[in-house]
Amino acid sequence: MSRPPLPPFTEQTATEKVRLAEDGWNGRDPAKVALAYTPDSQWRNRAEFLQGREAIEAFLTRKWARELDYRLIKELWTFAGNRIAVRFAYEFHDDSGTWFRAYGNENWEFDADGLMRRRIASINEHPIGDADRKFHWPLGRRPDDHPGLSAFGF
Repeated sequence: MSRPPLPPFTEQTATEKVRLAEDGWNGRDPAKVALAYTPDSQWRNRAEFLQGREAIEAFLTRKWARELDYRLIKELWTFAGNRIAVRFAYEFHDDSGTWFRAYGNENWEFDADGLMRRRIASINEHPIGDADRKFHWPLGRRPDDHPGLSAFGF
């Protein structure tokens, strides 16, 4: 299975890869998102270490069951060859209605078919008031005219 754009990345194709990942995560479909990773993909997400699509799908299922009304923005930080570094922020609320914003960085490594074989994520979050929310688009893909991270100063 091929997942364009493929490495080696240019600025244009790396930016496209980042947006496609953002779109997938904003769709919140764990099975579909897991297909972007190699069958034996290795993850570090905060203090969790995962390996393989099944573990990724289970993780995302748990994540989106507790992180409600999830909206994410990713931005290219840098790239080289088959690697991309991104920074991101996302907002969600828990089942008590408390809103949070999480910030982080991810390092991605891809195989020749454009599947991510390694993801290393460092993430911090904090509660925010409803008035402090910045990501107000309808659930799903972020509209093309919605500001990105740099526009918010994140």
